[in-house]
Amino acid sequence: MKTLVEIGPISSDRASMEDLEETLKGLSIAQRSCPEEPTYLLHVAQQLSGLLAVSCSDFNIRLHNKETLSLVGKYRGHRGPLCGLMFARNSSDLLYSCSADGTVRAWDVRCPGKDSIQVFKSDPSYCYCSFDLNCSDTLLCAGTEQMNDEDSFLVFWDSRKPGGGILGVYSESHSDDITQTCFHPTDKDRLASGSTDGLVNVFDLSRGGEDEALLVTCNSHSSAGLVCWSGAGYNELLCLSHDEGLHLWDLSQLDTDEPLTIFSTPDARGLTLQADGVGVDYLVGARWLEEAQKLLVVGGTNSGDLHLMECDSGGLHLLRRLTGGHSAMVRCFLWDAAGDALITGGEDAQLLLWKPGGNRLVTGKKESMKSESTAKLKSRPHKKNGIQRERKGM
Repeated sequence: MKTLVEIGPISSDRASMEDLEETLKGLSIAQRSCPEEPTYLLHVAQQLSGLLAVSCSDFNIRLHNKETLSLVGKYRGHRGPLCGLMFARNSSDLLYSCSADGTVRAWDVRCPGKDSIQVFKSDPSYCYCSFDLNCSDTLLCAGTEQMNDEDSFLVFWDSRKPGGGILGVYSESHSDDITQTCFHPTDKDRLASGSTDGLVNVFDLSRGGEDEALLVTCNSHSSAGLVCWSGAGYNELLCLSHDEGLHLWDLSQLDTDEPLTIFSTPDARGLTLQADGVGVDYLVGARWLEEAQKLLVVGGTNSGDLHLMECDSGGLHLLRRLTGGHSAMVRCFLWDAAGDALITGGEDAQLLLWKPGGNRLVTGKKESMKSESTAKLKSRPHKKNGIQRERKGM
């Protein structure tokens, strides 16, 4: 007599991953924006109640309807390139933006076209190239370019204080442009910063002074471009470098003798992702997908195709290739978990909405509106390996 073996339910992680793969498999173009002038789309942020904010290379910020991508408003106020924007988590009508003009500005999205409602400044000579807002919406941090061939600075403000006076500055942890400041998604005092000096630092701001706050320094051996928290409990940290390197570290190992590195490659362009040998020409960005418990990395080709990849200890694994959308380099993306949708923007001035069972609006790519005169803003020439050091704190 055969013994019956009870088979339990599929694990939630496995089911979520299968759901994600099925969703990605069905993605096609549902909406395409119709830009009026050539401009690069650099960053995209999503409001919980249905707006998208997009930063542009002409220093403007556009508001779009999330479902139709129709333009619903525009902000002008910055006088230099934008280095990021994001909505407040607890006050979704509040949008923050940061610029190389030395200001962080807050905008009320209920009043499109109006002036910013708050401006945060510091030393007039500071030129910002990154910023972030912590998960409690109370603390702003911006990273500067290298000043006078000396140090660069992390500048902090209390977002609740009128007047925008600074709380303090960290000045000793980086020696070149601070290209990324990234607060932990659930810990308001945990901050990661990346720089063209090759270093990625992690701070616990509750410890006070800069030396005491610095928990660990990881070396990317290149110019760090993007930092992203990932993993269960957000205990992992991903770094993408300006020369398309990728490094994934496990910060839960800080108090052990185990290595921090989960996976590392100096150049993701050398990885073969398909049987025909097709790989990526560049990396767009990454995001931890909480529902699927997977780290999504987006790469692209110079012709505008996109590669949606999973990153884990085994490297990069292709989940889906998207074609027929952009006609130039893709600069930004956003994954809308609630709507099972992907939003992308790029150097062809187009904003695309990809959804399962999309309307397949076009049979081919829309002609690029890329401006030959528009300066490329992805990165200026950076010093590689400015500092080759690795420091591990308590």
